[in-house]
Amino acid sequence: MKILLVEDDAEQARFIRKGLQEAGHVVDHAADGRDGLFLATTANFDAIVLDRMLPRVDGLTVLRTLRASAIATPVVVLSALGEVDDRVAGLRAGGDDYLVKPFALAELLARLEVLQRRAGAPGTGSADSTRLQLADLEMDLLRRTASRGGQRLELKPKEFQLLEFLMRHPEQVVTRSMLLEAVWDYHFDPRTNVIDVHISNLRNRVDLPGHEPLIHTVRGAGYRLGRHAA
Repeated sequence: MKILLVEDDAEQARFIRKGLQEAGHVVDHAADGRDGLFLATTANFDAIVLDRMLPRVDGLTVLRTLRASAIATPVVVLSALGEVDDRVAGLRAGGDDYLVKPFALAELLARLEVLQRRAGAPGTGSADSTRLQLADLEMDLLRRTASRGGQRLELKPKEFQLLEFLMRHPEQVVTRSMLLEAVWDYHFDPRTNVIDVHISNLRNRVDLPGHEPLIHTVRGAGYRLGRHAA
């Protein structure tokens, strides 16, 4: 899933983002309500994890604005306010679920899975949010498998996440910074070659002999997953 996390507590945001990414999700983060509302209304997400108490624009206002704009992206509200009236207010504002802090990451992941099944909506880059496909390259996100031309690809965890991110942005140029933030959740020294090494390994696994190359280097820009070189 491609998830928008709107959380102003930096430590909490790092914890949640890391856990979601380790579970194979792609995560964008906003640190306040205004930025969260901007991202939620200008990009496509499979789910939103929204803190209730936010600076600039509070979480309930974000929710009401989204629903008034006919944006139906499933939203899990996070809050330290756990009384019945608080939960009811969050749900009536447009939330699909309400999780009281502190919470176990496993519970958040389970609730997101439930929302995904309930929605049955298209995910980014695919007619089914649990399956991605480009040409004869396929990924099953539930089984955590990938194949090319029916032949299973043996991918390491980071390679799987890297390929998933590329497949969620087909025919688009993705920069090294985008990949570092989405897959590793770190700001590496720009001189690092970690991306180059992983792309090289991934290309060796995906672009099999006798198959059309799908992973392309865009000189000076980044990489692109597509059927033809730019």
